[in-house]
Amino acid sequence: MSAFHEVSLPARLAFGSTGGVERRTEVVTLGSGYERRSSPWAHGRRRYLIGAGVRSLDDAAALVAFFEARRGRLHGFRFKDFADFKSCAPSAAASAGDQVIGVGDGATTAFQLVKAYGEVAREIRKPVAGTVVAALDGVATSDFTVDAASGVVTFADAPAAGVEVTAGFQFDTPVRFDTDRIDVTLEGFEAGRVVAAPLIEVRV
Repeated sequence: MSAFHEVSLPARLAFGSTGGVERRTEVVTLGSGYERRSSPWAHGRRRYLIGAGVRSLDDAAALVAFFEARRGRLHGFRFKDFADFKSCAPSAAASAGDQVIGVGDGATTAFQLVKAYGEVAREIRKPVAGTVVAALDGVATSDFTVDAASGVVTFADAPAAGVEVTAGFQFDTPVRFDTDRIDVTLEGFEAGRVVAAPLIEVRV
């Protein structure tokens, strides 16, 4: 049975990776020449190619072992997208006011971490443990807990009605291998090359 493994791909195995976001847009051209465009996806989906930077046989063996432990495409895992792994810009330090995750109503204590991309809000399900900071109406607080497996922040006391709840954090992208095969080429003594392996984001 498939499952999600709360384990991260070692960063050194991701060096040289490429990736980005894909959307699915359906375009219908009408008889008049106008177009009707729609999308069945509310959110984009990330894809990556990893392994291109692996040059030593030890690292190649580590990647193969990680692949085997995930049973190929069967189990998901955490992946650090170095281009998008913070609630702020990659070069900045996360702060408690980075992202609005909700507004208090005097009763709700649990809030899902999110990251805004313009008007699109992406739910963050895999925050990095120990990196989440939060604030209520701009005042930092530590009176909360974080479920690192779901990205839910739970406050000890419900924020009062109208109070803006914000958070800053680092996060991983939940992915799985999008292949059931990894090839390693022996290029020299203790040197090898891995054919780039595809990863695809999973909904968790």
